[in-house]
Amino acid sequence: MFTMTRRTVLSSAAAAAAFGLSAKLEFLPSLAKAATPLEPEVGFYRYKVGDIEVTAIYDGIWRKPHDPAFIKNASIEDTKQALAAAGQTTEFMPIPLTVVVLKIGDRLVMMDAGSGVGQWQANATHLPANMAAAGIDYKNIDTVVISHFHPDHVWGLMEKGTNEPVFDHAELITNADEFNWWTAPDRVDKLAAGRKEAGKRIGAVFPKWNNWKLVGDGAEVAPGVHLVAAPGHTPGHSTFLVASGKEQLLVSADIMYVPALLAPHPEWEGSYDQDGPAAVATRRKLVDRIIADNIKICGSHFPFPGSGTFVKDGNAYGFTPTTQA
Repeated sequence: MFTMTRRTVLSSAAAAAAFGLSAKLEFLPSLAKAATPLEPEVGFYRYKVGDIEVTAIYDGIWRKPHDPAFIKNASIEDTKQALAAAGQTTEFMPIPLTVVVLKIGDRLVMMDAGSGVGQWQANATHLPANMAAAGIDYKNIDTVVISHFHPDHVWGLMEKGTNEPVFDHAELITNADEFNWWTAPDRVDKLAAGRKEAGKRIGAVFPKWNNWKLVGDGAEVAPGVHLVAAPGHTPGHSTFLVASGKEQLLVSADIMYVPALLAPHPEWEGSYDQDGPAAVATRRKLVDRIIADNIKICGSHFPFPGSGTFVKDGNAYGFTPTTQA
């Protein structure tokens, strides 16, 4: 279990400063971090990676009821303790969703499409308004890069009720392994009951679109942005390494979807991980890499604005979320 030692706190602060991210750590009698705001006051946040402008955009939050199956190898009490230690609510499992848009020269590259204005969760409806507040028009998106085909990442590709494409004007890029796995003719029959409806929708809609570009590990999906295969959460789950000048950012999707749980317990396997052991191995490999190489990181379900700093703590990690400043 991660313990908030003075050494770790100082290391976290130093790493955050090195990444150019604002981070605030406080000592409390319980050694827990200061409370993390559940939802942001401002729904977008900008920072730079070299010459690339990154805009984090808040979509909403899933107030997921506690479920003993959510983490396969941990109890509800275990997960509540981890949330409390991170300064997060224990009334439910807070799972926010942040979408990132990269401005690369005059190109706009959207990293995942969000959850489709309530198609995933009823209170995850904020993406359009927050994009508009950030001055980003859907119609000006040139490329949408998809990490994997879970509903909170791809339902935003389809209009609610009609399945008409939202981004028919843009190039859609994803890992060929992910696309081919979900659209295999016999896939739905092999899915667990809870995933069959999603599988049916994906299989019926996505193959009809002609603006897909299927790529593999290492492919450049936009100038300075390369796909890094990260299997486990899904068979073709992918992260994306953004590089400009001397700076790098890993858009990490769901390798560590709830850092409050998986930073101190990277061995925990989520029920949404298609292959738990592979997801754990990927998690360790990529988080170790970003620490060793001083790479910034953002994640789809990190507390908004969806980025932060990891440090090693024995065989686990400490995590300090970025704060809006």
